[in-house]
Amino acid sequence: MELTIDTSSNTASVALSHKGEILTKLAWESAQNHTVELMPNLVHLLKQVKAKPNSIEAIIVAKGPGSFNGLRVGISTAKGLAFSLAIPLLGISTLEAEAHPFAYTGLPLSPIHKASREEIATAFYQQKNNEWRCLEEEHLTTLDALCQRICQKTLFCGEITPDMVNEIQQNLGQRAIIAQTSTLSRAGSLAILGWQRLTKGEQDDLATLQPLELRHHHITKPKKRYPYVTLSEAKGSEPTVGFS
Repeated sequence: MELTIDTSSNTASVALSHKGEILTKLAWESAQNHTVELMPNLVHLLKQVKAKPNSIEAIIVAKGPGSFNGLRVGISTAKGLAFSLAIPLLGISTLEAEAHPFAYTGLPLSPIHKASREEIATAFYQQKNNEWRCLEEEHLTTLDALCQRICQKTLFCGEITPDMVNEIQQNLGQRAIIAQTSTLSRAGSLAILGWQRLTKGEQDDLATLQPLELRHHHITKPKKRYPYVTLSEAKGSEPTVGFS
């Protein structure tokens, strides 16, 4: 049995699965209270199926992008459980979990999460010849820049606001398919993706798995007379992608 933990957003969830198939799940609106709510809900989930912690054989956790504090709590909890139970830990991209339910379309898939007032987090995935592929890894961009790069029919999913939907449709017209998704569906995708990795013998290192942070900061040591630290944001150039 596998345990899935998703604290990427205010809607948190935990689930138990068997070989990637969900047995039971529990979701709740956390409002940044993951620290005090995650473990009690996990205990409640185990009681629902009358299972004990030592019946868990692997832990799958959403690694982001998303709420950094939420992800930190989820990943820390997953690490602690994996260490104490001596079982594999697998971190899965939240964006990949958003896209996977639409793999059957065969279209390029662009999951979107709002990162700031101007920026979004996105990536590209596609299932082709029965092979699930990441065409472009998670990165920050703007919605306008993303639309300018789309040259064929593409499915957009994830946490897309009505304003974002309007902008995508105005820019791309019939090239854009907007999928209605729910954070509640991520648990199933995380379970499937985690199980697929597990069957390949893959797992993540407990020491190195961290929340996926797309915005990197440089920390500059202050001069002695100024008791503060200056943070400057490092922005990369816009990547390009082509789909075949």
